[in-house]
Amino acid sequence: MQCLFSQILPHCISVHRDPPRALANCRYPARFARLRRSRRNRLGVFLPVGNLRLSVACCKQEFSTDGEGGGKMAARQRAYPFHDIEPRWQTFWEENKTFRTPDEVDMSKPKYYVLDMFPYPSGAGLHVGHPLGYTATDILSRYKRMQGFNVLHPMGWDAFGLPAEQYAIETGTHPKVTTSRNIRRFRSQLKSLGFSYDWDREISTTDPEYYKWTQWIFLQLLKRGLAYQAEVPVNWCPALGTVLANEEVVNGVSERGGHSVIRKPMRQWMLKITAYADRLLEDLDSLDWPESIKEMQRNWIGRSEGAEMDFYVLNSDGKKSDQKLTVYTTRPDTIFGATYLVVAPEHPLLSSIVSDTEIKKVEEYKNLACSKSDLERTELQKDKTGVFSGSYARNPATHEAIPIWVADYVLGSYGTGAIMAVPAHDSRDHAFAVKYEIPIHWVISSDKISSPGEPYSGDGTVVNSSSARSGLDINGLASEEAAEKVISWAESTGNGKRKVNYKLRDWLFARQRYWGEPFPVMFLDDSDEIVPVPESELPVTLPELDDFNPTGTGEPPLAKAISWVQTVDPVTGNPATRETSTMPQWAGSCWYYLRFMDPKNANELVDNSKERYWSPVDVYVGGAEHSVLHLLYARFWHKVLYDIGVVSTKEPFQCLINQGLILGEVEYTALRDLEGKLLSVDSVEDASQYKQERVPIEKVTKSGDFYVLKDDPDIRLTAKAHKMSKSRGNVINPDDVIDEYGADSLRLYEMFLGPLRDSKTWSTTGIEGVHRFLARTWRLIVGPPSPDGSYNSGTTVTKDEPTQDQLRALHKCIDKVTEEIQETRFNTAISALMEFVNAAYKWDKHPRSVMEAFVLLLSPFAPHMGEELWNRLGNCCTLAYESWPKAMSEYLVNEKIVLPVQINGKTRGTLQVEPEITEDEAFMLAAQDGKLSRYLNGGVLIKKKVYVPGRILNIIVQQPK
Repeated sequence: MQCLFSQILPHCISVHRDPPRALANCRYPARFARLRRSRRNRLGVFLPVGNLRLSVACCKQEFSTDGEGGGKMAARQRAYPFHDIEPRWQTFWEENKTFRTPDEVDMSKPKYYVLDMFPYPSGAGLHVGHPLGYTATDILSRYKRMQGFNVLHPMGWDAFGLPAEQYAIETGTHPKVTTSRNIRRFRSQLKSLGFSYDWDREISTTDPEYYKWTQWIFLQLLKRGLAYQAEVPVNWCPALGTVLANEEVVNGVSERGGHSVIRKPMRQWMLKITAYADRLLEDLDSLDWPESIKEMQRNWIGRSEGAEMDFYVLNSDGKKSDQKLTVYTTRPDTIFGATYLVVAPEHPLLSSIVSDTEIKKVEEYKNLACSKSDLERTELQKDKTGVFSGSYARNPATHEAIPIWVADYVLGSYGTGAIMAVPAHDSRDHAFAVKYEIPIHWVISSDKISSPGEPYSGDGTVVNSSSARSGLDINGLASEEAAEKVISWAESTGNGKRKVNYKLRDWLFARQRYWGEPFPVMFLDDSDEIVPVPESELPVTLPELDDFNPTGTGEPPLAKAISWVQTVDPVTGNPATRETSTMPQWAGSCWYYLRFMDPKNANELVDNSKERYWSPVDVYVGGAEHSVLHLLYARFWHKVLYDIGVVSTKEPFQCLINQGLILGEVEYTALRDLEGKLLSVDSVEDASQYKQERVPIEKVTKSGDFYVLKDDPDIRLTAKAHKMSKSRGNVINPDDVIDEYGADSLRLYEMFLGPLRDSKTWSTTGIEGVHRFLARTWRLIVGPPSPDGSYNSGTTVTKDEPTQDQLRALHKCIDKVTEEIQETRFNTAISALMEFVNAAYKWDKHPRSVMEAFVLLLSPFAPHMGEELWNRLGNCCTLAYESWPKAMSEYLVNEKIVLPVQINGKTRGTLQVEPEITEDEAFMLAAQDGKLSRYLNGGVLIKKKVYVPGRILNIIVQQPK
């Protein structure tokens, strides 16, 4: 019969008389074929083929040849039967709805609402970085259930968005079909990891019964004047046919597809988030969030106090005109140093103040600025550009004429769209003034100025700041006092006023795309008046379309659904036109945490009593990349809902945890010069100037703190882990890891990698280590396998009463694991579990009471194995709601240790002491010890005592003369 191996590798040199009998049970015989260069394989022996060896891993066993016995077959059992255990318990949990949170819970019990950030179900599915946060929340959920909490741990899908629509344009597949397929894949992958989600509460933002309430929230915003339309410059991508948010534009092109993006004025829906700026800022202090995230939000809101000052434009004859440019400044004390004004290219007055001689240059510059994003325009390190408008304005403090320039580093969306430039005391203004030879006037003096001639932006004493014509004199005043005097002067003379300003801009809340929530508004055909759709007629559902391509005119794809667009006002019966833009992807993710509390409610967004019980979210886990926009938008909507009585808390998420990234495996890179010669990385200054070549790990060795080529140790390599991405080819699919090691191993490994909040590097060697730990745990309780590879159906535990040592080991483990879970230090909790297993292997007997408690401690981390072992220990029900073990203080008392005692550097005896014993106490015990006392009595002079706590006591003595 044909060799199994020869079916996989034509050059296989082994011939077998009989195929392995376990092949019938193998689901993926070819999938696990492996070619390796190393003689040692984590799962078996290898067949030599040249300098390669073959290993074939099947579902039940791995079969390989030893290359020496003329076809001798070796079979090696899996480390433990996770391939049987895990699917069985996943089926049990699903069939029994083990983790379902009832609609009506006992509200006298404490609650715990733990939530993962809403995932977008992409076509690529999960990679091993995704389960990091999900595993953390699952551990917390399982732990809290066992502590008697009502736990809400749901999952759903932020499923609207541009990727599905772009795929529809490219393939003709409806976004609904693509999204549904992607959700099925994501759901399957999450279930294969054993996460304890309540799948009965699953929601998707694309479900009309869900976005009905997204539309309802929009109507509440509209009623309160928080939603409005305005003509605003937007990032318009002609190729995608949609408006892009600033974060979707990178280097002037769309993040998706790399298409050109221009700035274009367009009428858009806006949400007045600025009305809540102060509350969004103030309420951050009450949140248990990383301080770095709170600071990012503070900076994004950007509250500042200053003044608005009016600079009147001068006519061609140099006289004051009726036009004025209003600027916002946080440094009114420097107004005497303002030697020019800068207006944004999109400033509404620019066309009326530019001179005829400069209009062509200004128009060209405006067109150039349209191709840049706000981020590109305001980058501090970039070279400042601008053009002169040909006009001048009067400085109200000096009464001097100063030039008006146009520059793209000033944004029309921030402040007033114009600034007074003080080049002596602002680095950007200084660079611009030097480049275009504009005068620089120093008006702040300070001992802190270390480099004369360089801009100084700090406070100090005001100088060169007095004018009889304006009646303002602030010379000699400190900056803060001078600023107050300037504001008072400006308000009394009509030249300005005090002003609080924010970097935060109103939220652009429309996209010119199909796959999003329709707006529940229409426009009357005869008056263009905005008419809200009655709440009783929600949801306004998306019409079916076959053509999702951009219209090319700026109109959204929905404009093609003529019969849907043309409608009538249900109140008056007058003809009307529906809004054809759709809401951005942010909309559905702003409030989903509320719908999870009451997902089937057809009459209201959330039941008041359920909201009061479950709010706020106790722990919210997700990536730091969502630290500003998603969280800021969700907080804004929550505060609006609080104001109208829908929610009972001021904030939605009490505790925020940002998990770190899991980077791909370390990559080793060598450098070559133009002639192909290998270079050591420490011999070059700029590695980017040389050809970089990936080096396989088997050709690398470590030398001291560095990695070098095995064959040439003088060639030092770079070693770096990169973020997982398709382009680098370093993405690890969790499906493959689960097939080879099991879901519990993957979960345990990701938690064991390091602190949850830190970035970590994936290592296949590392997961083998935790897999071995689980196998040791299995054998500790179940026993070793029989010769045919099977395990007995019970356990090896006994009914014996535990010893004091066993109880101390157990309760030390309980105490440590409990504390570390509560503090989300999961890696050290796993270390405690490993320490217990190491200790237990030294015991002759394993009492049931001790091992059952240990299994409960293990279960949040490795739930499949936990359930299986619990069942084998004779328990008929799931352990999901068993009581969490409690550490008993009497077993946490530190044991006595053996303290060596030296006399003049030579060990003369030992003492049984408490670990925390002091030097004087240890010496006193030594002096009383029958064996040691003879070295210390009889007139012996104690010259010195050297004590290392818990380690050694060395007594230096001098014998009497």
